Amino acid sequence: MINSLHLPALRGSLLALLAAALFGISTPMVQRLGAGLGAFTTAALLYAGAAVVGALSLRTPTHEARLQRSDAWRLIAMAGFGAALGPVALAWGLQHTSGASASLMLTLEALFTATLAWWLYSETMDRRVWAAMLLLLAGGMALVMDQGLQGGTQLLGLLAVLLATVAWGVDNTLSRGLAERDPSQVVMAKASLGAAATACLAMLWGEPLPPLAAALGLFAVGATGYGLSLRFYLLAQRAFGAARTGSVFAFAPFIGAAVAFGFGERSAGWLMLLGGLLMLAGVLLHLAESHGHEHTHEPMEHEHAHRHDDGHHSHVHDVMPKGSHSHKHTHEPVIHAHPHAPDVHHQHVHRTS
Repeated sequence: MINSLHLPALRGSLLALLAAALFGISTPMVQRLGAGLGAFTTAALLYAGAAVVGALSLRTPTHEARLQRSDAWRLIAMAGFGAALGPVALAWGLQHTSGASASLMLTLEALFTATLAWWLYSETMDRRVWAAMLLLLAGGMALVMDQGLQGGTQLLGLLAVLLATVAWGVDNTLSRGLAERDPSQVVMAKASLGAAATACLAMLWGEPLPPLAAALGLFAVGATGYGLSLRFYLLAQRAFGAARTGSVFAFAPFIGAAVAFGFGERSAGWLMLLGGLLMLAGVLLHLAESHGHEHTHEPMEHEHAHRHDDGHHSHVHDVMPKGSHSHKHTHEPVIHAHPHAPDVHHQHVHRTS
């Protein structure tokens, strides 16, 4: 029997919620610490912190699969969208709109992630999930209307945050292909590329050097809200796919909005409240999804971190290792039924009648 502690919905949800909490707290912190700083400088400091966390948490090849040369193009694209365009757009947007509305707008990252995962990876999207996506979209439209009533600058700031959600949606979808690699190595590589690119742009743009206190603060926020958060996000994707990880991660904006409210943010109008409620309903509806049926596993050979008590890794060792370990292994064909999600072992095609 599959150990209940390793069911994909439970493990993936907990990891994604932890990632969401860390990132949610970071958004209002970036708004406060990055006040008066250039957007490129802010992004560079955030991802410099994330790169250090990745370097300090690297695992040995016996525990996690290494990055390959063939992963280079994907990492470069992830850095461009997720560690450059996304944080720069967010940093600029946070300086031109309210923290609460910006935090809630980030919920649309789940919409873009789920849609791209369905389009590119054929992840299952039943009526419940599509209804959840429509609720998220309706909530985002309410936020745009709310900020439009506040004035042109507020609306431009919110649209910049919307651009960040699109960039991170693309990043999340690209990272799905690296879910079986060492997450710390992925974090270090992506963050290093992003920090180097945005630091160069900050110098070319002539942005002034930040005060030491702000620089250290943003570095620390980047280490936790971007580095650790991304590590947990990648582990969650490994457990139950890109679309579902994005939906659970959509709790991050509500955490950020609550923190912004605690910092004294009081700009919420009825449209913002309506948008937040619609988005919360969409997240909860998506999380209520349950998927299980008889399915076939075709023969497969690959390398990734795995355990021998998860119902899918029955190969033998001369000396059976304890806990998680990584090596190249072969899956024999098998037919069985259990609750599952579109992880690396469950990418079978679903036929609708």
